[in-house]
Amino acid sequence: MRKFFDHLKDRTRWSWQGLSSTWREEYSFRAWVWANLASGVLVFALPLGTAERAVILALGILVLVAELFNTAIERAVDHTSTDQHVLAGQAKDAASAAVALTAVAAGVAWVVVLIGLL
Repeated sequence: MRKFFDHLKDRTRWSWQGLSSTWREEYSFRAWVWANLASGVLVFALPLGTAERAVILALGILVLVAELFNTAIERAVDHTSTDQHVLAGQAKDAASAAVALTAVAAGVAWVVVLIGLL
């Protein structure tokens, strides 16, 4: 059991390091965090059901997850080579597209919920 908690402590520390370095170095991540905070305030200010709130909050978190993966891919590609390569560009573009599609999903959820309020 002790080994489990030691590993949990390590994983928590590494996760926090990843979050904090991404916060410091990635404007996009900070922008999505602020957008999620605004969304979170709005989701509790409006007369929404529990499921609607859960979906919107979860999708907001998934946008942050996608941005973290995007950052990881960009950093790994940049670390591997400073040369411009078609495959490196495609990897970065695909990761960016993942963030965009996740954000679209969150936006669609908001639109559907807001239409339901009318």
